[in-house]
Amino acid sequence: MRLLTVLLLIAASHALAVLQSASAQSKSVVAICATDQSWCDLAASSFSKKTGIRVLQNRKATGEALAQLRAESANPKTDIWWGGTGDPFLQAAELGLLDAYRPSYMNDLHAWSVRQYAMSQNMVGGFYTSAIGFGYNEEILKKKKLPIPTCWKDLVDQRYRGEIEISHPASSGTAYTILAGLVQLMGEDAAFDYMKQLHKNVTQYTRSGTAQSRSVARGEVAIGVSFLFGFELERITNKFPVKTVAPCEGTSYEIGGIALVKGSKNREAALQYYDFLMSAEGQALGGKSNSLQYPANKTFKPDPRIPSMDGVKLIRYDFEKYGKGAERKRLVERWSREVESAPR
Repeated sequence: MRLLTVLLLIAASHALAVLQSASAQSKSVVAICATDQSWCDLAASSFSKKTGIRVLQNRKATGEALAQLRAESANPKTDIWWGGTGDPFLQAAELGLLDAYRPSYMNDLHAWSVRQYAMSQNMVGGFYTSAIGFGYNEEILKKKKLPIPTCWKDLVDQRYRGEIEISHPASSGTAYTILAGLVQLMGEDAAFDYMKQLHKNVTQYTRSGTAQSRSVARGEVAIGVSFLFGFELERITNKFPVKTVAPCEGTSYEIGGIALVKGSKNREAALQYYDFLMSAEGQALGGKSNSLQYPANKTFKPDPRIPSMDGVKLIRYDFEKYGKGAERKRLVERWSREVESAPR
């Protein structure tokens, strides 16, 4: 009788485990990731392995992600959006596309991350940070006998004609961070005059703000303007002849975002994915995937390859003003009208 009881208990336990496993596997979360593809992929696979929850995730530039959420607003298909520059996240919050969530682990996060929650009524968290700068290919500059640019004013020198790559502010949050940063650094009219001059030296405006690091590394272009961490990765990890410099006049920076989508269909799974991404385990995946932004969670030692912000002259970036949709729309439209359409 005792043996029968034990066997029944074992069978019941096994059946419960099978049911729990099947339940976990039946759960899914639909995500948009706007950071580096390697981090997107590793985060999704690690979370699924840990929880059994399937992650249906697409990688999009932040401007494209915002456009998708707006298009889906009447019938949301996305549950969570993470990574990429924070301004489009703040615009999504302003448009009522996001749900508020204030995690219980706020004390584990850096102050700049916590400020993003306060600024957005808890709809946007600060996921990581990094600064805008220049990356250059040492061999290409040497071959073409071009000086190393150290300031914004250097980039408009006619010697750099066709040697500079930057991204497009309509699709790239990186490019919008550059655009808004120059406006704050120089004043709006002066910034647009500057960008018209820079336009003559730009070889192309890419959709993605992370494309510049690889273009410079491969020698396809001499100079790229983007976040410093991407160029540093090519130098430290991939051993390309790439170096970086932060502009002498000052520069803008990002606080990457993370948010839950309003009206999502898989909120419980989305919350689990959110908490995983913000945990020390999830944040450490950035370094493990060779994505070197500075993480928001301060309870672990970041990857030593992550560029230090020491010595970088940061402007007082007004995230509240330049994170508003109307301001972004106005500046991007002016850029398209006055800069993109200008002759080379």
